[in-house]
Amino acid sequence: MGKDKEAIKGELYGDEVREKLLEFAEKGWDSIPEDEREEWFSRFKFWGVFHQRGGQESYFMMRLTNCGGVLEPGQLRAIGEVAREYADGPVPNPEFGNGWLDFTTRQSIQLHWIKLEDVPEIWDTLESVGVSSRSAGGDTMRNISGCPVAGKGEEVVESRPILEEIQETIRDDDELCNMPRKFNISVSGCRQGCAQDAINDIGLEPARRIVDGEPDTGFNVRVGGGLGGREARRARPLDLFVRPEHAVETVRAFVEFYHEAGDRTNRSKNRGRFFVDDLGTDEIRDELDDRLDFEFETAGTDFRGEYTYNAGKNTDLGTHDHVGVYDQADGRNYVGLSVPVGRLPAADAIELADLADTYGSGEVRLTRRQNPLIMDVPDDALASLLDEPFLETYSPEPNPFTQGAMACTGTEFCSLALTETKARMARLLRWLGDNVDIPDDVDRIKMHFSGCTADCGQAMTADIGLQGMRARKDGEMVEAMDVGVGGGIGEDPSFIDWVRQRVPADEVPGMIANMIEAYATLRSDGQTFSEWVDATSHETIVELAEPEEVEGYDDPCPTDAKQSWYPFDDGESPAPTDDDGQPISADD
Repeated sequence: MGKDKEAIKGELYGDEVREKLLEFAEKGWDSIPEDEREEWFSRFKFWGVFHQRGGQESYFMMRLTNCGGVLEPGQLRAIGEVAREYADGPVPNPEFGNGWLDFTTRQSIQLHWIKLEDVPEIWDTLESVGVSSRSAGGDTMRNISGCPVAGKGEEVVESRPILEEIQETIRDDDELCNMPRKFNISVSGCRQGCAQDAINDIGLEPARRIVDGEPDTGFNVRVGGGLGGREARRARPLDLFVRPEHAVETVRAFVEFYHEAGDRTNRSKNRGRFFVDDLGTDEIRDELDDRLDFEFETAGTDFRGEYTYNAGKNTDLGTHDHVGVYDQADGRNYVGLSVPVGRLPAADAIELADLADTYGSGEVRLTRRQNPLIMDVPDDALASLLDEPFLETYSPEPNPFTQGAMACTGTEFCSLALTETKARMARLLRWLGDNVDIPDDVDRIKMHFSGCTADCGQAMTADIGLQGMRARKDGEMVEAMDVGVGGGIGEDPSFIDWVRQRVPADEVPGMIANMIEAYATLRSDGQTFSEWVDATSHETIVELAEPEEVEGYDDPCPTDAKQSWYPFDDGESPAPTDDDGQPISADD
């Protein structure tokens, strides 16, 4: 498979794909030769255009990109307008309806139900306000992640100029577009660790050294982090401290090294984390030393002990996820809203853009926890913003389950997933919020749901991680989950330990409730869920985490989400449309 993929990319990839995609869009779906479709779909991903799963022929997902989660004034509104006009499926999702967008765990946005013929108009609309889908997928450098309030929050090292230079000089370099596999870059300048450097292929995290008796701030360099395939790795330190002026060239050196020497034959073992496994950090450091002109210094003292983002610490120690009202460095404020499972209807996205214009600068930023931030709100406008009805739905003070929740795309659109995720998680959050009591001082229980072991929902790093599986129940194959606890990213990054496996989906709410109730009863004063897990034997947690069906929870798709609510599954290809070119159900 690896060699086949490399041959496909070798023929055409990167920026050149755009013209071919536009050509197909102009001629229509049928112009893509049927026996070449998989090849073209593979190439389209570089431009953020992903063919949806089987049964959804001729429909595409479009992933957008930015740098560090920043949406400038006017950009969210344009995205919302595109979602309203073009992101319409044949039938509404039973939980979310039609015409919405998804915030992702890499601070970007995805649109679904896009028709190939509409891609040129969508690009025209988005690119007119500076939004691009370039390098959003495929074997390339993905969205660069950083602290969502970089440049406006408290930072140890100023990171925004570094992020922008990496974007302009490395990620936009078409000579580096064809990587062995997808590649993730992060830069954190803050004490909270918002960019999650521990799970990136290369991460720069703030650090300090004493040089000639004076403190010097810069970055420590870590490489080879990542999730997926149940083979998660923490990014490993290179024992290398770089000053801010050398940050970009250091990132480029490692990108070029992996681009040149990374394995292009075995796609199951050629991600950056395996590259670091194979070579070791000493050899990588030596190679970078050969490629870079400045004198290397050993790593400084990092700020991991102060990291709070998804670290399982008490929120009194810092802003875990930016949901809430917080001061900016310039005296204004930002307001982080909680969007359950990251899915926002188009009309609500436009209203959010309006609120950002009315009460702030119009700038909206996105976090790695699938939530938006309204930036630059003056003190005298804050109360009025917080009184807006919109914030009753997307609250800066959600219940602890909603605030801690994330979910990947799932079987709704992903052919790899084994379970539906978004609608199920939304119902699970409502049920938990209505039925499970949590101590007053606990404001976040971080639950992450991935539809498969690729772990796009980052289940491995959660307080409670859910990964999609299948199981038999009452003689029938049903959707199920493996459930684990104890993940987090902080001073000592950890991945979940599995508690139960192949739990039928309709028994997972009861299992989580039993764990949470045990935690509430047995915890010490002020103890977070993560701390309680660390202090409790694994055998005890397994015993407490008893799966069971519960009253009031109706699972949206217990047997097969791939067939649940899109009846055009057996329809013709391309997907049927009416006289106005609008998609219709194959049952009509």
